[in-house]
Amino acid sequence: QVHLVESGGGSVQAGGSLRLSCAASGYTATNYCMGWFRQAPGKEREEVATIDRYTTTSYASSVEGRFTISKDNAKNTLYLQMNSLKPEDTAMYYCAASTYAACSQGFRTWGQGTQVTVSS
Repeated sequence: QVHLVESGGGSVQAGGSLRLSCAASGYTATNYCMGWFRQAPGKEREEVATIDRYTTTSYASSVEGRFTISKDNAKNTLYLQMNSLKPEDTAMYYCAASTYAACSQGFRTWGQGTQVTVSS
């Protein structure tokens, strides 16, 4: 059974940085697409970044150039490095795992989320 555990969230001031981690078990992260999503209060969940089996990455336009998604295959862990954070980045961030190599087939397993709060 696939299990995802996020960590690294917290409270920072605008312009600061955070690195989110997502440790996967029961799953070989290197073989599949994984992604980060976020949901702010009163808003729909949105895709933040994805990385497929071939390490091709994709970013939401709102985070392009500020966030970087990566995998550490040895640790079976997904990361999201977030720089130049803005108050509008405040949200619950979720890690997601696909059962496909490409990221076009959706995500089957979700983590419990980690809160990111950015103050102005």
